[in-house]
Amino acid sequence: MSQPDTAFLQAFSDALNRHDIDAVMAMMTEDCVFHAIAGPDLQGKSFVGQAEVREGLQNAWKTAPDACWVDAEHHVIGDKGFTESTYKGTTTDGVRSEARMIDAFTFRDGKIAVKNAFRKNRPPVNA
Repeated sequence: MSQPDTAFLQAFSDALNRHDIDAVMAMMTEDCVFHAIAGPDLQGKSFVGQAEVREGLQNAWKTAPDACWVDAEHHVIGDKGFTESTYKGTTTDGVRSEARMIDAFTFRDGKIAVKNAFRKNRPPVNA
């Protein structure tokens, strides 16, 4: 199976922006890991395996129903890759966020094994 390329990462970003959880999960390994931007541990909150990653992403979309990642630039180097983008989203209680971020990926068997998200810590912006 071929390694993901920048077109694969663009398709992944497109699926995230559509909030298409089935398409997102189809691009991730069965034992995938998602390290969220915040949480109690060094890596933030970690979701492990298809069920937890699915739930973690769906919960993020429920918290910010308009969440999207724009201006994406994708890079792949061997079994690693990253996407630099601007996160935009408004929480259900009206708090608007816009900040640059990076998703760092580890690939295995033609899919994403690890998605590690990093985002600038920026105060809310006016909606």
